[in-house]
Amino acid sequence: MYNSRINMVFIKARAKINLNLQVLEKREDNYHNIESIFQKVNLYDELYVSKSDNDDLVIHTNIKELENKDNIIYKAYIKLREKYSQIKGVNVILNKKIPMQAGMAGGSTDCAAFILAMNKLYKLNMNGRELKALGASLGADVVPCLYNAAIKANGIGEKITKVSTDFLYYILIIKPKFSFSTKEMYKKIDSNSQKRELNKQSTENIIKALETSNIKLLANNLYNTFEEVVPKEIYTIKKELLNNGAIGTLMAGSGSSVFGIFENKDKTIKAYNNLKEKYEIYLTTSYNRYRRQYL
Repeated sequence: MYNSRINMVFIKARAKINLNLQVLEKREDNYHNIESIFQKVNLYDELYVSKSDNDDLVIHTNIKELENKDNIIYKAYIKLREKYSQIKGVNVILNKKIPMQAGMAGGSTDCAAFILAMNKLYKLNMNGRELKALGASLGADVVPCLYNAAIKANGIGEKITKVSTDFLYYILIIKPKFSFSTKEMYKKIDSNSQKRELNKQSTENIIKALETSNIKLLANNLYNTFEEVVPKEIYTIKKELLNNGAIGTLMAGSGSSVFGIFENKDKTIKAYNNLKEKYEIYLTTSYNRYRRQYL
């Protein structure tokens, strides 16, 4: 959603979870083909993007380690500036709320939001094809993050199919004290001798569950290839969520956060209260609102 005034755009960069994530064969470009249902959730970073008199991008954020030119937002700025001569100095204020290294695409969704904000701020008139091409050049998760609702992603994440749903359901997300490197997690997958084949039924059932608002069908079909190579601590967290009323649990993306799906708000709040002293925990909901700015 956009609120704008002269020379400034405000945008919410929402986190994602993967309701299923099937990692398939490794490609010649060293990426992996996947099939996944991405679900945006009502947990978001806040971006304020404005024009400035400087001849560069300056990022101000509550996470000081992100205030550098290795930030994916800065990389997006450079690519945009190479293509559009009217782009000059830009200030970004980033209020990060999405936990980092959690498998929730915090960096990718910030990048996607920045691209969309720049498209509006500078009236670049990039169409869907151009937005996706730019996103894909910056990272595998950036294209799915351009959408503010549930989608199916194939290829490396750039082939998108919209899911027709407005299903609102309740989610708890636990971020452990440890984190996983996405690169290292893919290495573990590649070294795992277990043969991986596409489970079409998982994808089809999740899409059906979202389209028919069937929470039990959704919970019963959660799947993540990365759970084949995670430490036992992940399964301990999954068990705690189940013991506190979740009807389905899964690690988000390449981890390390774990989410639980609940049947209703009251059960979610009760579990949150039971676990909040022990874990870094977030109570949220699914978010499914397609808007023009999100293709």
